Amino acid sequence: MTDHYFSGQPGSEDRRREITTRIWDREMTFTTSSGVFAQEGLDKATAVFLQHSTPPSGGTILDLGCGWGPIACAIATAAPDATVWAVDTNERALDLTRTNAERLGVAVHAALPESVPADLVFDEIWSNPPIRIGKAPLHELLLQWLPRLSPDGSAHLVVAKNLGADSLQAWLGDQGWPTERLASAKGFRILRVTRP
Repeated sequence: MTDHYFSGQPGSEDRRREITTRIWDREMTFTTSSGVFAQEGLDKATAVFLQHSTPPSGGTILDLGCGWGPIACAIATAAPDATVWAVDTNERALDLTRTNAERLGVAVHAALPESVPADLVFDEIWSNPPIRIGKAPLHELLLQWLPRLSPDGSAHLVVAKNLGADSLQAWLGDQGWPTERLASAKGFRILRVTRP
């Protein structure tokens, strides 16, 4: 059976490699592996997302669908006072996120969705959401986590235009989640979702 980056337990051999990339004017080295999203390095969507975003200064932040942790680790590095959670269904990705956070000397709580305390709320959610899981599961995922925003909280999403960014923005609005486009670059939209 073929592994997907959202497989809970990738069946492929754990072939690790190191990559170096620049995020928010810092050169950062990460470990990636087979069986996870963007195993070759920082994917284009996440690169555009980070390039057109300003790191938070603090608060409780969630990286939803963290992969090997570039967003969570970058936020924890740029905002040492923040409490950063990184959630993924892929256990290899979570292990890599922990490895990368430790290498960078930052604290990131990498966890399966069901391991996040049920009463925890987030000031910001950052996500390059797993569009390829399908529209219905994606909608379910967003409706599971968006209600966990704090009263003044917001979610920041990056979605490719050709993978439905504009229809997702409209759908979120229809669900009662005000959504605005913050930026558009290289075929990607950066969306900001706020509480109703």
